[in-house]
Amino acid sequence: MTTSSTTVTILGSGTCVPSLNRSACAVLVESGTEKILFDAGPGTMRRLLEAGVTIFELTTVCFSHFHPDHTGELVPLLFSTKYPDGRRRKTPLQLAAGSGFSAFFGALGRVYGQWIDLAPGMLRIRELSNAGFDRFCAGPLTIETAPTVHRPESIAFRITDAAGRVVVYSGDTDYSEHLVRLAKGADLFICESAMPDELKIEGHLTPSEAGDIAARAGVSSLILTHLYPECEDVDLIGQCRNAFDGKIVVAADLMRLAMG
Repeated sequence: MTTSSTTVTILGSGTCVPSLNRSACAVLVESGTEKILFDAGPGTMRRLLEAGVTIFELTTVCFSHFHPDHTGELVPLLFSTKYPDGRRRKTPLQLAAGSGFSAFFGALGRVYGQWIDLAPGMLRIRELSNAGFDRFCAGPLTIETAPTVHRPESIAFRITDAAGRVVVYSGDTDYSEHLVRLAKGADLFICESAMPDELKIEGHLTPSEAGDIAARAGVSSLILTHLYPECEDVDLIGQCRNAFDGKIVVAADLMRLAMG
């Protein structure tokens, strides 16, 4: 019996700040027939096409929180799904996010109305708990979540494939014991590192803090992402090495990582 490979593509490694090199936050995880998008900041649909995936192939879109640099392409994605008559999508699209997502999506509906209404039965909303750890399944993947320290609705994701390989995506967060627990033993830890150590801002991690979480969680590989322009001329790996001696990679748009 063969097990499907799992691949991870960093679609956007940047922030809300416009950049020719870094699109806003988005990560694609593919395993079997599942194509799951984590966050969808501005520019995500173009990056998907550059990665060889259309919006009609997405099975689930997960949001770490509701800030525009993580949800900004949700409305255009749904609007585009209706073109020309909505028949290109063959299976329902699932949207998943933390507490308050149903109200957030309802507010978008009051603004955009029919322009984001998919055909009956073609859109499913899943609201995840922020009171503690939660989980759901998407095809062969098990997705677990934990609250993080950024916004009330903020959550991180742990994705386990059929072979037991684990990817963790932090979303935006400050230092979080929940994130340490969620990332335990992960093969790949995609963690925000918004600002260099010397420019620490509340609600976000620095390279040293991301490295400390990675070390405490015992992850195999750490990918630093969600990088503001202030990170570009800094030795982020060197700062991260203060705490973590495993594999460290600075994310780049369209970086593709095979999990086996």
